[in-house]
Amino acid sequence: MLVDSHSHLDADEFDPDRDQVLARARAAGVTRQIVPAVSAAGWGKLRALCAAEAGLFPAYGLHPMYLPEHSPEHLVALREWIERERPVAVGECGLDFFVENLDAARQSLFFEGQLRLARDFELPVIVHARRAVDAVMAAIRRFGPLRGVIHSFSGSADQARRLYDLGFLIGLGGPVTYERANRLRTLAAQLPIEYLLLETDAPDQPDSGHRGERNEPARLTTVRDTIAALRGMEPEAVAHATTANAERLFGLVRR
Repeated sequence: MLVDSHSHLDADEFDPDRDQVLARARAAGVTRQIVPAVSAAGWGKLRALCAAEAGLFPAYGLHPMYLPEHSPEHLVALREWIERERPVAVGECGLDFFVENLDAARQSLFFEGQLRLARDFELPVIVHARRAVDAVMAAIRRFGPLRGVIHSFSGSADQARRLYDLGFLIGLGGPVTYERANRLRTLAAQLPIEYLLLETDAPDQPDSGHRGERNEPARLTTVRDTIAALRGMEPEAVAHATTANAERLFGLVRR
């Protein structure tokens, strides 16, 4: 069994064939998925999807790339939503210093508000940190103790070590399958496996064999196999370890 620790299965891109996408994932052994929200407008759709389908677990949050859609009132609503719905995590939240014209101070307001919620509800946090790993770590230190995952990690080995010292896991997906991603592949080979999660970020970040295509959770097996080869491990061993990590972090019940 595999856990896709980061899948946006609620995205509109899957509306035409979501049932088939789910069937392919389950046939590939991806039996559980963590599905994080990106904006308040999508919380209802996400809740309905996860309630209707076994093996889908919601997280609710406000993604930094959707900053124009967020208002401070959404943080108040998010507290009420988390208290009522009891998700497995807070997120997707974080900081993005790559996309132009995303106000850093306003991003921090929403990120720090969600870190407070994660702390108050004792939930893990799913963090987006693009060109912002140091700033994310500084915020985690201010609002900790916290636990969670830095998804689609693209930082250095030293940053990864400091993150897992803070109680955070490292999420790796499609980018690790690209041969030119030398630093990321070295990290995948050397990272202590107890801090590793597998993800697809579907419909985004496809593996190298599906460049430019819509990604989907069934392709988590390619991520698993790539990391297994880089580490000199059997794919089943990587699956077993990363599934246990996801179960521990998100409080999943083994099925």
